Order: sequence, then C-alpha cells, then structure tokens
Amino acid sequence: MIFLQPLFISPHAAYDSCITFVTSIFTAMKRLYISLVGCVALVLFSSASGCKSNSSTTDKNTSAAPAVQQTQPAQVSTPEPAPAAPSAAVASAKGPVVKISTPFGDMTVMLYNETPRHRDNFLKLAGEKFYDGLLFHRCINTFMIQGGDPQSRGAAAGVMLGGGGPGYTIPAEFNAAFLHKKGALCAARQGDQINPRKESSGSQFYIVQGKTYTDMELNQMEANIAAKNPGFKYTDAQRTAYKTIGGTPMLDMEYTVFGEVIDGLSVIDNIATQKTLRGDRPEKDVTMKMEIIKGK
Repeated sequence: MIFLQPLFISPHAAYDSCITFVTSIFTAMKRLYISLVGCVALVLFSSASGCKSNSSTTDKNTSAAPAVQQTQPAQVSTPEPAPAAPSAAVASAKGPVVKISTPFGDMTVMLYNETPRHRDNFLKLAGEKFYDGLLFHRCINTFMIQGGDPQSRGAAAGVMLGGGGPGYTIPAEFNAAFLHKKGALCAARQGDQINPRKESSGSQFYIVQGKTYTDMELNQMEANIAAKNPGFKYTDAQRTAYKTIGGTPMLDMEYTVFGEVIDGLSVIDNIATQKTLRGDRPEKDVTMKMEIIKGK
C-alpha cells in the first residue's frame, strides 16, 4: 500500500523556490535569445557570401546561362598572288623565251627570230610537252650537253640513246652572227656522210659548255671556216666571248645555232661534270621539263 505524504511547504522555502524558478526561466530565455540571434546571423552571412545549394538541388532548379554568341569575322577572300616579275634578261629578250628545268637547276633560253624554222619547231614541241621527262642523254665535260631523244623517256639504265626523233628533219639555218659560245642552243644532226645538207634533227638539241681559246687558236679556226664559207670572220665581240666564257668554235657554220641561255649558265657546268657511262650517258638520269615563258 502506497501512502501519499501531505504537501507542506514553509514560507521561507516557498520564497527560495520562487526565486529559483524565476532565475531558471530568465536563464532559459537568455539562452533562447542567444540561439535566435545566432541563427539570424548565420542566415544573413550565408546570403551575403553567395553560398550555393548542393549539386542535386542546383541541377534540378537552376538552368544554365545561355552562351554569349561570338561575332564571327567576315570571310575575306585571299587574293591570287601576283605573277612574278620577269627577270631583266627575260624582259629584254628579243625573241621567245623557254625555261628548261632540270634536277640541277633551271636554264632560261631565248630563241632567235632569225632562225624561224628552228624557233617555231622548238616552241611547238615545248608547248606540246614533248620534252617533259626526256633526258640529257649525252654529256661531255668542256664540250656540251645533249638531249631531246624521245626514246630516252623511261629508258633503262645503260641503254645507248641518241637515235630517236619526231620523224622529220629541219633545213639548216646557218647564221654567222650566231656562233657556239658557251650557252648556245644548237640543233643536233646526223653526220655529213648520210646528211650532206646538214639538216637538223627534229627534236634533238645540245647546249654548249666548251672551253676558252686564245687568239692564235681562233685565227686558225677562222681560216678553216672561211675556206668553206668565203668572207667569214669573227667579230671582236665573238672573239672576246670565246676567250672569256668559252665555247666550241670548231662547230661554227656546221650546226645551226638557234638560241642561247640567258640565265642559268652554271647549270650547264653542273650537268656536264656528272659521271658518265657508255655513250657519255650520265650515270644518274638528268631529266628535263620545259615551259614557255614568252612566246613570239
């Protein structure tokens, strides 16, 4: 059996209890106030510092800002490069000009208008790309380099060349004004025994390298040529050319000279000094390609 004790509190104890109760309430309210102030401060600080929600919340509620459209630069057409200005030699050339490209560099040749048959034939073949891919198949140092045989295109190593052509010849066009100085462009031909009229090959040509000569040597050659061509005589300019840059004067008035190299004389030397095999054919093929730079 549970006995309930009667409730009895003295006045002094009641007073103490009241004071304790009030103090407790004040302390609780103080703590609540401090907590409320702290929460308000935390909220204000979070808003001011730009705090973000977690990624899952942001992905659901925030759309990405649109990208700024970049202004594209206007398309500007690239102008075609201006054609290269012709060299002084080409600009001053008095006849058609053809560039002969080789693995050793380019030679620019001018054709003489005074030898029209050879000029026109050479331009025709060059324009038809007849010469492209052919070889300088016969090269003799201090003499000349020869090419233009159509049988040389793709010819196997060691094969003798020099007997091919387009199937026709060109009548000789000898002119005492055009001689075999270094750089002279001349027509090859068959020997006098089977070609007494000294007609030129339809396609084969040679470019003179030669060597220099003395006045005494030139006097002797001049006399030999004059014996077949009365009145022949070297001019002072021709003698100077043979004594300085050189040539092959023994061929004068025997083979048609129809042009000359006006740029790239050193290329002749580079080709002529190549190691050769049987038939004076270079051990390594020396190909050619032609381009008409200036027509008639």
